[in-house]
Amino acid sequence: MAASVRDYPKLAKDILDAVGGSDNIVSATRCATRLRLVLKESGPEAKDKVAAMPGVITVVENGGQFQVVIGQHVGEVYESFAGLANLDANTSEDAPKGTILNRIIATMSAVFAPFVYILAAAGILQGLLIVANLIYPAFGQTGTYEVFSFISWAPFTFLPIFIAITASKHFKTNTFIAVASCAALVSPDWAGIATRIADGENFRFIGIALTETTYTSSVLPPLFLVWILSYLEKFLNKIMHEVIRPLFVPFLCLVIMVPLTIALIGPLSTWGANGIANGYNFLAENVPALAGAIVGGFWQVIVIFGVHWGVTPMVLANFEQYGRDSFQAYQTIAIVAQIGAVLGVIIKTRSQETRKVGVSAGITGIFGITEPAIYGITLKFKKPMIYGCISGAVGSIVASFFNPYYFAYAGLPGPLTIVNGINEGYPTSVWGILIGCAISLVLPVLMILFLGYGEDATEKAAAFAGGDAETGQAAARGGVTAATAPQTVDMQGSPDASAAQEALPLEDEAVLSPLKGRVLPLSEVPDEAFSTGAMGPGIAIEPEDGKLYAPFDGVVATTTPSRHAIGLRSQTGVELFVHVGMDTVKLKGQPFTLHAEEGQAFKKGDLLLEFDQEAIKKAGMPTITPVLVTNAFDYKDVIIEKLTSSTLSTKLLTVVK
Repeated sequence: MAASVRDYPKLAKDILDAVGGSDNIVSATRCATRLRLVLKESGPEAKDKVAAMPGVITVVENGGQFQVVIGQHVGEVYESFAGLANLDANTSEDAPKGTILNRIIATMSAVFAPFVYILAAAGILQGLLIVANLIYPAFGQTGTYEVFSFISWAPFTFLPIFIAITASKHFKTNTFIAVASCAALVSPDWAGIATRIADGENFRFIGIALTETTYTSSVLPPLFLVWILSYLEKFLNKIMHEVIRPLFVPFLCLVIMVPLTIALIGPLSTWGANGIANGYNFLAENVPALAGAIVGGFWQVIVIFGVHWGVTPMVLANFEQYGRDSFQAYQTIAIVAQIGAVLGVIIKTRSQETRKVGVSAGITGIFGITEPAIYGITLKFKKPMIYGCISGAVGSIVASFFNPYYFAYAGLPGPLTIVNGINEGYPTSVWGILIGCAISLVLPVLMILFLGYGEDATEKAAAFAGGDAETGQAAARGGVTAATAPQTVDMQGSPDASAAQEALPLEDEAVLSPLKGRVLPLSEVPDEAFSTGAMGPGIAIEPEDGKLYAPFDGVVATTTPSRHAIGLRSQTGVELFVHVGMDTVKLKGQPFTLHAEEGQAFKKGDLLLEFDQEAIKKAGMPTITPVLVTNAFDYKDVIIEKLTSSTLSTKLLTVVK
């Protein structure tokens, strides 16, 4: 439930409690928008509970991780969560292993996510230097340029040290030993030796000929080093006496792991990373349109599942080998396509809340972070997600004809990093990226304006409700059988109902009672989610019988598998949520019979739901039923009537537009 939240420590505590407490946490990391947890046990209840929390956009379970999508405030939540969960005290002994692919993805995420903003900042600085050189060519010869240049390259030069820090935490090994080992890999002395080997010198270590592989900006060699180090350190700690352990464990780890890496691990892993990069480059150079279509069309789908960190070694290998990479150029176009989809929804929607969420998501998208756009807008309405993927593919295909490349690594590719595509040797590169981005920005907007963004089906179904009910239902759901066709009670003929409607100005809407029974204020509902008004203003009814009728003409917006709740939308857009009883989801639908399907149109007085009150009471659950206006933020006010009882002709509330 995406909502504004300021008490991040409370949110962290709520998440920790929902996932089973610190004893159930194996590890926790974060990326730009997600709190990424590895749990010993995870059930659907935890996912649903966390996803419903204010401040949480959604929850994704993938790659062996329980990923809580929070957005730009994930840092504050993670800081509190790490303290509450006492993460350093946890061990990985009970960690679920999962598949090899899931473990690789989880590792990449845990290693790169903590310092992605550092790489992004360095990439932006490189982009600014490119622009400054274009505007003022002599700037490249100044001391100011040189200082900023080595600052921008420093995080990439010493990338193995960043990896040592995060990987040591992930693999639970000594961080200082890991840093010392990886620092040796980027030592200027080794760089000098590698240069001599490249010039033809036969350089040997205990009789083994070494290769000219260097490790600045490398990813896999330090990653494998720390992984193997974690086993070596554990073994040495086990066999050594505690008196000599503090000195000789670091000593043996260094003298074993550094030579092992430069002699074997480094060359093999570098060859593997370069091989993957060369495979992608072969496709990009020989069938560039296909490469563009794949990256531009499916990149955001990969982001949904949180596995996008898996391509980082390949991209960095491209920059290390060739000084350029086309993958990030297509990534940028895919990201701009999602921004375009959000922009289309902002223009098209009549909902102030949707527009507000869209503006916030669009702003974060400019900085290359699209999770808020995906989970808050495009995936929610489905069509914008599809339009964004199509537009990203089309834009990338067009860009592919211009040889698009990035010449500086972008930690978070997006509109702000387009300048990384500027290079004198490839003058068409940046133009291809710009044209591709323009297409991917405009195309989804046009598709949404002409084809809608996902609510069209229900709006059309509601329009049918003014005519023959059976026809409207068939149009909405592709046909409804006689068994599910709504029964109708005549509410229109009631003098009270007619008078209530006629007395209202055109811009207001009266909502009649969907149930007969005793009326209570929401504050008497024994569930804080309802009683506090967190889900919207409304009223509660203790039903007389087990029948729920349509309070207006409209369409069924939502139903639940357990059939205990139903969401309704009127023809004018008022959204009503009716929840029959408390904790009745546990009954798994047994006492409930739905007479309308999701997306089905109805007329005022149609029987929508029946329930067995006695069965609910026998299960020890209250039958009190909240009736809520869930989109009250779209209206000026919701006026609740002062009532003690209701019939089907009773006006419960008035929505002031």
